[in-house]
Amino acid sequence: MRIDIITVLPELLRSPFDHSILKRAIDKGLVEVNLINLRDYSTHKQKSVDDYAFGGGAGMVMSIEPIANCINALKAERMYDEVIYTSPDGELLNQKMSNHMSTLKNIIILCGHYKGVDQRVRDHFITKEISIGDYVLSGGELAAAVISDSIIRLIPGAISDETSALTDSFQDNLLAPPVYTRPADYNGIKVPEVLLSGHAANIENWRHEESLKRTKERRPDLLK
Repeated sequence: MRIDIITVLPELLRSPFDHSILKRAIDKGLVEVNLINLRDYSTHKQKSVDDYAFGGGAGMVMSIEPIANCINALKAERMYDEVIYTSPDGELLNQKMSNHMSTLKNIIILCGHYKGVDQRVRDHFITKEISIGDYVLSGGELAAAVISDSIIRLIPGAISDETSALTDSFQDNLLAPPVYTRPADYNGIKVPEVLLSGHAANIENWRHEESLKRTKERRPDLLK
């Protein structure tokens, strides 16, 4: 898989990909992540990538020209399955979406900034718009990192125990059950006996019931 992230702040994105699961996936050759500086595609002397909004109003708007130049240059080298724009009014990221994107080959993620991008970019270059929540960030870089993390960890081989990802919250529209580790008794606070029983079927039933209980209490919308 290849993920090309278009950003005006590439240095902000380096750290998430230099550690832990994402770094191991990159080192193994399972995914290639490229941080592309949008300013490199600006034709302005000052390398600006934004301008005032037509019609007035507060805030700047990301210009179509450098974005089009960048996306067209990338597309000239390979086909892309999705060109994603990070935006507060995009489709809310969920596990099903991440599962699907983890099967793709080439993805572009355009990080939003300022008051957003020229609408013509969204109309003619973007194939999918994604939000990571009902709030506004200073820029789309953190959202791009979240989206990338949710995808990369699902690529076979990225996690040493691949069954771990399959039992995460939301994979079956349920929240994950409680988990415990040693010691079994900490100052009188004990682990549920069923988990110490060694009875696989009983343990699986307990986990399923706890998942249902937790989902009903915390996210009943997932059960509709």
